[in-house]
Amino acid sequence: MPEPKIHGIIAYPVTPFGDNGIDTARLAALVDRLVADGVHAIAPLGSTGELAYLDEPESDAVVDTTIAAVAGRVPVVVGVSDVTTAKTIRRAKYAQEAGADAVMILPVSYWKLSEREIVQHYRSVGDAIGIPIMAYNNPATSGVDMGPELLVDMFETIDNVKMVKESTGDLSRMRRIAELSGGRLPFYNGSNPLVLDALQAGASGWCTAAPNLRPRPCIELYEAVRAGDLERASALYKDLKPLLEFIVAGGLATTVKAGLDLLGVPVGDPRRPLLPLDEEGRAELKNLLAG
Repeated sequence: MPEPKIHGIIAYPVTPFGDNGIDTARLAALVDRLVADGVHAIAPLGSTGELAYLDEPESDAVVDTTIAAVAGRVPVVVGVSDVTTAKTIRRAKYAQEAGADAVMILPVSYWKLSEREIVQHYRSVGDAIGIPIMAYNNPATSGVDMGPELLVDMFETIDNVKMVKESTGDLSRMRRIAELSGGRLPFYNGSNPLVLDALQAGASGWCTAAPNLRPRPCIELYEAVRAGDLERASALYKDLKPLLEFIVAGGLATTVKAGLDLLGVPVGDPRRPLLPLDEEGRAELKNLLAG
């Protein structure tokens, strides 16, 4: 099976805030640095990018700034999730018109969605755009759990559903996606601590915020697995694992923004109700970054 266009380390930048809202200059610099460091794709407006806490003009500004900064060097996968289908369509159409290569959709809703409603949500967005959709399963944040059978069914029946980001941390789900689709449906690991096992199981890439803080070890881990050098991959994973576990446990936007600040790249605090990392957490993170 040929490697999909979107593969490898898919980096999730934070959304920097300044005194007057989004600091687009800082965002452009952060994205440019990630691309220069060698990541394989950029994914703005995920959980790390605080999409849920941005208004429409702000999310549009992140899309425009990111795509301009990437300048066609790597694919851009834009998070467009919203609680209504209409708003998700608006975000998806804006991303497509701005030049995104794909959109990522997490089915979020106040009410628990049935499978029929989930399918119609994705179908409606897919009918409105012409670029691929990455279906994002992360029940810990969305409250909606899409099993392998549903994801593969949408891949087979909705033209634009082309990829899956699996973030439950359950490796068996990734293997089941591969089995049910006959290896045709690319899946991507969204659970940072699971990355080594997921890549070995055939994940096409790793969707992660970690390159904001330590880009090269992330890239080298992916390359080592691809090269079949599992000894080196295991060593890189062992080195990265404490940091990966820390940023997940403390909340990605909170911990990654604190880490960037510690590295001399101030990007502002996360937006309320999220709070900045406390002093004890900053001290622990400082040690992890120094190690």
